[in-house]
Amino acid sequence: MSKKTKSKMNMKEKNQLKWGYFFIGPGIIGLICFSFGPMLFSLGISFTSWDVISAKEFVGLENYKNLFQDPLFFKSLKVTLYYTLLSVPLITCIPLLIAMLLNSKVKGISVFRAIFYVPSIVPIVASAAVWMYIYNPMYGLLNSILKALGMHSQNFIFSETGAVPSLAVMALWGAGNTVVIYLAGLQGVSRQLYEAAEIDGAGTLSRFMNITVPMMTPIIFYNFVMAIINSMQIFTQAYIMTDGGPANATLFYSLMVYRTAFKQSRMGYSAAMSWVFFVIIAVLTLIVFKSQKKWVVYENGD
Repeated sequence: MSKKTKSKMNMKEKNQLKWGYFFIGPGIIGLICFSFGPMLFSLGISFTSWDVISAKEFVGLENYKNLFQDPLFFKSLKVTLYYTLLSVPLITCIPLLIAMLLNSKVKGISVFRAIFYVPSIVPIVASAAVWMYIYNPMYGLLNSILKALGMHSQNFIFSETGAVPSLAVMALWGAGNTVVIYLAGLQGVSRQLYEAAEIDGAGTLSRFMNITVPMMTPIIFYNFVMAIINSMQIFTQAYIMTDGGPANATLFYSLMVYRTAFKQSRMGYSAAMSWVFFVIIAVLTLIVFKSQKKWVVYENGD
């Protein structure tokens, strides 16, 4: 290859690189201005006492010390972890079973796929309004069904013991994205594996446990991590449906951060809360990432 040809190729690569930077530039600027910038600002004000109106007063680690002496901090963290423990298995496992049903080759299956996916694109506020009707203790849909079956009605989100489990069940309503991701993964599993296992006499459960689950573990891992992060940050449902009640039974951590910042005007304290929560979620995510070596199976053997 001549030097002139190499020079032309280098110029072409440089031009492509310039255009690449040009197109990703707005995204990078937006990331810096609207993500990294606010994060650094919140880190800075976490060491101050600030009510937005008056000047900031540097208090050092005082906000962090007060946080670990605040009973509501531990209450909200406990409620959030409880919700996460209930909702993550539901929105990780059940969508996989649904995806397996939707992976069947039957007439009109695309209609059923659309039915399961549509709720995930419904705005959370609208979904919350629908579920408030479903969980209504007086005339709600679920209690109407229970009464028709001769069973006692329940308070659901208006009960201290039933509020968090009710919200965890509600999380399945928006699991359409998870179902679609699982469905894409299932369609990538070789049919020859199932045929070979069937010839060897493996039953449905055996094929599921020894072929489907191992082949799907990378996707299960991804959905598991996303479920943990999203569950830990639950806010809108509790804000609209329960406002943290009854008796702080649904006082999730994000809701407490919101109250502290925008109702009590304690911006520095709420920023400290946010950074502590960031560390907690990061540690949980790191633990899950570390555990993948023991149960996630990749095709290249890593």
